Amino acid sequence: MRNGVGVLMGSYSDFPQVESVIITLREFGVPFEAKVASAHRTPEIVKEWATTAPERDLGVLIAAAGGAAHLAGVVAGFTILPVIGLPIGGTALSGFDSLLSMVQMPAGIPVATVAVGGAINAALLAVQILAVGDDALAAKLRAHREKMHQSVVDKDALLRQKIGLNR
Repeated sequence: MRNGVGVLMGSYSDFPQVESVIITLREFGVPFEAKVASAHRTPEIVKEWATTAPERDLGVLIAAAGGAAHLAGVVAGFTILPVIGLPIGGTALSGFDSLLSMVQMPAGIPVATVAVGGAINAALLAVQILAVGDDALAAKLRAHREKMHQSVVDKDALLRQKIGLNR
């Protein structure tokens, strides 16, 4: 069973928006690797990274890119592993160009895509995919969801206390 996540950034400048992926994967104890390679400037490196990912025990790939953002589609074209596109904001079109290039993939080469700047959801989706075959990881996801649930319940109680509603 492949249990790692590969994180590929089209540019080092994407790292501030991708860092939450790494933090989240660490929180779940999921092994990962991270790399910078460009679909346009270093296509041979992208091809090598994507085609050899299974040999490195990677089960899911996350491709983060801004601008034209062809990276996720190029990666998906080189592998049958699930690929999650993470559109990076801060471009001339505030990441909308990145989003469209990822979600508008042609039939046959899917890329699951999260929101512009949706690094945490990209990581959580990768964890969910891996958890399909890993009961311990699935238990961590359930605990994470319960923690989020409890946080909302606690904040609701705090709000009701502050405004004097005790129903």
